Amino acid sequence: MDNLSQLLESSAENYPQREAVVLGDTRLTYAQVDGAANQVANLLVSRGIGRGDKVALSCPNLPYFTIVYFGILKAGAVVVPLNVLLKGREVAYHLADSGAKAYFCFQGTDELPIGRAGHEGFTQTESCEQFFVITVDPAAESPIEGTDTLGRSLAGQSPAFETVAVDEDDTAVILYTSGTTGQPKGAELRHRNMLSNALAGTDLFGADAESPDTYLCVLPLFHSFGQTVIQNGAFAFGGTVVMLPRFDADAALRTMATERVTFFAGVPTMYWGLLGALEASGVDVQQLAADLRVAAAGGSALPVEVHKEFEKRFGVTILEGYGLSETSPVASFSPYGQPARVGSIGTPIPGVEMRLLQAGTWDDVEDGADAVGEIAIKGPNIMKGYHNRPEATDEAIQDGWFRSGDLGRRDADGWYYIVDRSKDMIIRGGFNVYPREVEEVLISHPGVSLAAVIGVPHERHGEEIKAHVIRTPDATVTEDELVEWSREQMAAYKYPREVVFVDSLPMTATGKILKRELS
Repeated sequence: MDNLSQLLESSAENYPQREAVVLGDTRLTYAQVDGAANQVANLLVSRGIGRGDKVALSCPNLPYFTIVYFGILKAGAVVVPLNVLLKGREVAYHLADSGAKAYFCFQGTDELPIGRAGHEGFTQTESCEQFFVITVDPAAESPIEGTDTLGRSLAGQSPAFETVAVDEDDTAVILYTSGTTGQPKGAELRHRNMLSNALAGTDLFGADAESPDTYLCVLPLFHSFGQTVIQNGAFAFGGTVVMLPRFDADAALRTMATERVTFFAGVPTMYWGLLGALEASGVDVQQLAADLRVAAAGGSALPVEVHKEFEKRFGVTILEGYGLSETSPVASFSPYGQPARVGSIGTPIPGVEMRLLQAGTWDDVEDGADAVGEIAIKGPNIMKGYHNRPEATDEAIQDGWFRSGDLGRRDADGWYYIVDRSKDMIIRGGFNVYPREVEEVLISHPGVSLAAVIGVPHERHGEEIKAHVIRTPDATVTEDELVEWSREQMAAYKYPREVVFVDSLPMTATGKILKRELS
């Protein structure tokens, strides 16, 4: 069967009593997760959702994410995972752009009101017909008046379901990705794209269903890294996913010790956090090190000092990899069992090819130790294209090659190194932020005439977001007030933490802002 849900179904058939998902005291076996996912599939079919229909999901790292994710796939539908930090206006954009017919949304907390923001976006989107609130207590009433809860909607649904047959080229997941310009674009990932990447664990990490790994899931599941490498990668080999709803270094270390975690994946700031919390945590570092088999990193370059210190303390070499939402996501990885080359993103994973292109063309750069070019990727992991954006797809993909927008170089042994990110992209704490979207929101403020957003170096987040703003005549808004207003309008990882008012911005003769002259 070509359905991505086979990752769950195969493990449920072969290892029904193995623990699939752990969250605190909640421990669910593969049989339990499969049965619950079947109930979700039955619910969707009963509401008219079928093969090819889009279903959105806003949920932090909780067992509900995995259950709903696979339930959507079983029904033959397409999962559209949304960042839990999105505000109402942003949710509405994603629902409308994807054409989602149904939307599962976690209730959230006072600090992170996911449910309220989600429902606000849902009410603004005529094309989305069904809204389900995921409540902590399945028996609870909905905290949002007039809406159904997932728990109550599943009552009476059968835990048996015959998975809808799909073609391997059907879309399984739409992941919204940041480009360097415009609004987010939905990368359509086929069932075969996602399967190939999840099953790469054998070659990349020596994954083996007979001696399964225990994975700590601190990377957000709505993002491609956590979704494929942790959730799907674990389920492909009957592993156990231990969830933490949000990254906290001390809680992560204690959970690693308690659950005997063998596989950790994170962005560089997480490794930085683990090392910083190690002394005060009280955990037995030697035991942690004895358990930990794989440490994988991605999202941005790992500082050399963190690399060395982690290896010294844990006895494990962090394996750096590279990929994008459009590549499902893993494209290259540092070979397991070989000495790391600090700063390298490794070599293309099995079945995948990479090359370096000359600027603005599809021609290869001339070989040489210092040759730098735009990384292009080809293989079974490359997306179908951008949802409803044929022109953007044609720009990005030619003859099966996807151009990444990232500049890299290659050493004599074929190991790749990222030299620079595409020109305007900001990567804050592992999240991609593209300035134009932030600028468009800022300019919607009555006191803002023009804005230019850049990334500035930040010790913890890698980059922080800074806005240079020209005010409208007679505007009275202060810099601090504009930061606070932005916080209400945008997801937490997007809004500028620093605003500076300027009288003018450096520009080219054609009126383009010269961001490289800003700091």
